[in-house]
Amino acid sequence: MAAHTRWTRLLEILSEQGHLDVLDAAARLDCSAATVRRDLDELARQNLLTRTRGGAVVSTVAYDLPLRYKAARRADEKQRIAKAAAELIPSGSTVGINGGTTTSEVARELAVRPEPAGGGIALTVVTNAINIANELAVRPQVKIVVTGGVARPNSYELVGPLVDSVLRTLALDYTILGVDAVHPLFGAATHDESEAGANRALAECAGTVIVVADSSKLGRRAFAQVCETSAVSILVTDRDAPEETVEEFTGLGIDVLRV
Repeated sequence: MAAHTRWTRLLEILSEQGHLDVLDAAARLDCSAATVRRDLDELARQNLLTRTRGGAVVSTVAYDLPLRYKAARRADEKQRIAKAAAELIPSGSTVGINGGTTTSEVARELAVRPEPAGGGIALTVVTNAINIANELAVRPQVKIVVTGGVARPNSYELVGPLVDSVLRTLALDYTILGVDAVHPLFGAATHDESEAGANRALAECAGTVIVVADSSKLGRRAFAQVCETSAVSILVTDRDAPEETVEEFTGLGIDVLRV
């Protein structure tokens, strides 16, 4: 198992349990205790956990993993979801995209679209994610608009009142939202209230809201609501989505694509 994959798994265990024992982690990851100790030391150096005698406990950021660690989770599913979501966006559209691992994959799918016949702009993308803006800014067929705001290092998203001040003047055809949880009753949500506010603004100025979420996020709740379930038009998820959960969403008038 590669070091990056081990680090991601160790942080996931910490976020689930709040603490971690070296010997237990070594058994779960099928590696030596010495390897786990070195991994924990490195993650502590990055301020992602606090070392204890024989293990580690969560630090203040462990419940909301940095984007570079989230990217390794369910990567195949996210790529399939991203491809399906990108196919829903017609050429010439104006689309909002928030930050996250799945939405970053959507942006990469949109970035490879060919220029329209005769040249010009294939898409206009409005985003509060500086990593997405960085990838799309070099694509001549994509017009990129970046909101203002204060950058969150965990997600590369811009948040705060400057986001609202820009988005309240715009009208989007679509918004593609990556979220931490989506529940039939409690809607789409994320762990951070400032991110939720920026993402809510993106949703409110769109004609169609598309939520991209792998099956592990369905039927779950997170701290801060992004939008109510009724605001979601389409949910794109993977084939492991439970049938009963999908039926709850479709019963609310949401189109669910399982890919």
